[in-house]
Amino acid sequence: MVRYILAATLLTASLSFAQQEGSTPTQALVAIDSKGPAALTTGNVILKLNNKPTPLTSVTPVPPNGAQVALLIDDGLRTSVGRELEDLRSFITGLPSGIEVFVGYMQNGRVVPAQAFTTDHAAAAGSLRIPLGSPGISSSPYFALTDFTKRWPGSAESALSDNLQPTAKARFVLMITNGVDPYNGSTSISNQDSPYVSAAISDAQRAGAAIYSIYYTNAGIGGGRASFSGQSYLSQVADATGGRAYYQGMGNPVSMAPFLQQFKSAIAETYVATFPAPGNKDLVPIKFSTSLPKIKLRSTNQVHPGTRLAP
Repeated sequence: MVRYILAATLLTASLSFAQQEGSTPTQALVAIDSKGPAALTTGNVILKLNNKPTPLTSVTPVPPNGAQVALLIDDGLRTSVGRELEDLRSFITGLPSGIEVFVGYMQNGRVVPAQAFTTDHAAAAGSLRIPLGSPGISSSPYFALTDFTKRWPGSAESALSDNLQPTAKARFVLMITNGVDPYNGSTSISNQDSPYVSAAISDAQRAGAAIYSIYYTNAGIGGGRASFSGQSYLSQVADATGGRAYYQGMGNPVSMAPFLQQFKSAIAETYVATFPAPGNKDLVPIKFSTSLPKIKLRSTNQVHPGTRLAP
């Protein structure tokens, strides 16, 4: 009898291993869009991976000490953005204790750090300055985004420890830019398919980062077509990574404060979902939905198997 029980146990374990062989634990950010309180669980979240129903291992809220927020400011913005600095400082210092904040300026296709990731929010706020406002200095914001996500700076916790492995964190980016890609030619409505925007999306997805943005005009390319083009690209990036593009008409917002509050709320309403994904793939199509009424979920539309965003 004992031999039969042992054999059955071994068979079950063997089948389980066979099912999981080739799969790797993977994590993705899932944000809630709701006007009222809601809580996600493995029981009310539905996942389709590569258009196939896939069981969730866990769904857990992102705690403050498990989040990184990168503020990337276009160095070619009109210097009038200086009037928004106080609201930006208040946003940073008002973030929950434990969130790591990075401040950098997008310049010549890269991100120049003003403040490395830190939990010292006062120091991060103090590193803000008025953009240079020089036409062309920012190059393409999508070159900068690609460079940043491919070389995502290490966690402040990792830098203070002897552990060489980076500490897993939920990754959020807030870009402040006009979103125009000058390297894709005309800003015509019929020319809104940029390979550089597509590359930035894929690189952000590989990094597991949710990309948010606030539209603000640049000192260089301007006009209605540029506004349309930039906002269109920023929306493409946000929709594909589970973020959100904030803008007010075709011009600069009267104030960034409401958008900053919305971004802060979005961070607080984001979860980390864990599930198995095929380990032999680069990017896999993914879609989350929920059985909760009147609630929509936002997430990346592709995930890199093995992505780790929480300990």
